[in-house]
Amino acid sequence: MGEQAVLAEAGPVLMAYREPRCAGPIALVAESFERLLGKPLVAIGGDPVEALWQAPFAVVAHGTEPDPLFFFGNAAALAAFECDAAQFVGMPSRLSAEAPLREERQRLLDRVTTQGFIDDYAGVRISAKGRRFRIGPAVVWNLMDGAGLCHGQAATFAP
Repeated sequence: MGEQAVLAEAGPVLMAYREPRCAGPIALVAESFERLLGKPLVAIGGDPVEALWQAPFAVVAHGTEPDPLFFFGNAAALAAFECDAAQFVGMPSRLSAEAPLREERQRLLDRVTTQGFIDDYAGVRISAKGRRFRIGPAVVWNLMDGAGLCHGQAATFAP
């Protein structure tokens, strides 16, 4: 899917992201960012799914599976990764980095697991079409609920 097509989708939130099984974890992306970093990721008081979807910066999130799978990518992220939500959601997040860079990515995620978040990451990612692009500075954080349970990790960056 081309960048214009992805950005054309940026108007209304994808229906799949509105489903309760998706909307809760997506809202947790914004809630946990504010909880861990002490500042809002998007405007407070509105629909967090809509606000994250339309944010002018990329936001991605994956779960806690043994090989974590993306469950969210906003319009800016989908444009950067040159794919649509159907291609992105369910993809192992490790595939967002080329094989030689996956160890570096894993070290970053291990740091986030230990520290709760980092705000100094920069690296190279690869789009669905094989285009390499730089991200950074990126913020990466744990998706922590109010009870302290971790539901995955998320990142935001300017593509």
